[in-house]
Amino acid sequence: MKNSAAQRPIDVVIMAAGKGTRMKSALPKVLHRLGGKPLLQHVLDTAALLNARQAVVITGHASGVVQDAINKIALQAINTPDTAQKTIYSQIASVLQEPQLGTGHAVQQALPALPDDGMVLVLSGDVPLTQATTLQALIAATGGDKLALLTIDFVNPTGYGRVVRQDGVADGAVQAIVEQKDANETQKQITEIYSGIMAVPANLLKAWLARLDNKNAQNEYYLTDIVKFAVSDGMTVVAHKINDAAQVAGVNSPVQLADLERTFQLRQAQQLMEQGVRIADPARFDVRGSLTCGEDVEIDINCIFAGEVVLGNQVHIGAHCHISNARIADGAVIHPYTHIDGEKLGVTVGEGALVGPFARLRPGALLGKDVHIGNFVEVKNATLAEGAKANHLAYLGDATVGERVNFGAGSITANYDGANKHRTVIEADVHIGSNCVLVAPITVGAGGTVGGGSTLTKSTADNALTVSRAKQISIANWKRPAKAAKK
Repeated sequence: MKNSAAQRPIDVVIMAAGKGTRMKSALPKVLHRLGGKPLLQHVLDTAALLNARQAVVITGHASGVVQDAINKIALQAINTPDTAQKTIYSQIASVLQEPQLGTGHAVQQALPALPDDGMVLVLSGDVPLTQATTLQALIAATGGDKLALLTIDFVNPTGYGRVVRQDGVADGAVQAIVEQKDANETQKQITEIYSGIMAVPANLLKAWLARLDNKNAQNEYYLTDIVKFAVSDGMTVVAHKINDAAQVAGVNSPVQLADLERTFQLRQAQQLMEQGVRIADPARFDVRGSLTCGEDVEIDINCIFAGEVVLGNQVHIGAHCHISNARIADGAVIHPYTHIDGEKLGVTVGEGALVGPFARLRPGALLGKDVHIGNFVEVKNATLAEGAKANHLAYLGDATVGERVNFGAGSITANYDGANKHRTVIEADVHIGSNCVLVAPITVGAGGTVGGGSTLTKSTADNALTVSRAKQISIANWKRPAKAAKK
């Protein structure tokens, strides 16, 4: 910003007091999720990108629930390496609007937290997709000493405050904002609407808010009335008009939330495709966190990425996969219907590894180069070294598996004794037959073989064949019991 607006610290005010009746939910509206994050968190993240000095959140309905969510969001953000987020999230103030008497009344509650030297940016906690670049342009439009409004033209402006310009011309000076219920028939024909987002010097805002009254159709204190006060004081009111409706779209119902979700996901898909990612169908793609991709990544339909996911070069993700908090190295293939969820410990899939279909990798799974995890195999808190394979119907929990191990179909590590978890160590080049149970703590020595159907409770020596099962007995000419004849 090359004007005096850049010299004013930015103080963000976020209106988050509404109940959201049309959501028909006990959850406060601003805490409903878009792209895996609460609506309010999207707004706070945008404030972080502006290097704002502080954020003041105005709460009202279920204020305790909203405050708890703010505390949780802030703690999580502060623990990330993002310096901007640390700054904003360590400087969040909350004020209570009770009772709720309109938008002007809401901002009045924030005034004690707003220093006179600041540029106040008013945002809505249920408008999540406003871009930081748009807000920077809005702040720049103030020149450091004007009131600036974010506006847009709608074909159907019903329900929105109309921007009244001098002489009714498109580029005329802004004279007032007229709310829908107070507008006359001529004003209702205006298509330029006020988005609910403004930037204004704090010292001017405070003076204008002191003059508000509730003499209108809704008996509320309108924030938009400060426009007419500015005009009467001879101040210039500017409008920064955009043409991207998603940036000013609010959420008032589950239908609107779902529509905005698809817009959000499509934009993420477009950004990734512009970077070279091949997405089979952008309409069937979801990122609910962050997704970073290398070159020549291919993603099939109906895949969901949550938390922090990193895909290396030439990674292929099959259809209907859910991947959360994972790092997948170059050349790995995740076959369809695989579920990877790293939670706090994370999951790592090594270079050239093959996973799935219908596999499950849980927190702490660490797969080395060229590891194979096949259908209906579950791995939890286990490390598999290069070339290890578990191709069918197996469970590896709390295990360390060496290079080139073959873990047979139907075999498991029994890691839990009812009170504590124990670890299984399978050293390099071991072959575990089908339907085996390795009761931890236990070590299977390098090069060993465990016969199918064995239950091991003791460690084995290197290169040993170990078989532990009942002797096979065959009874000749045995006949099964017959059902009793029906009477």
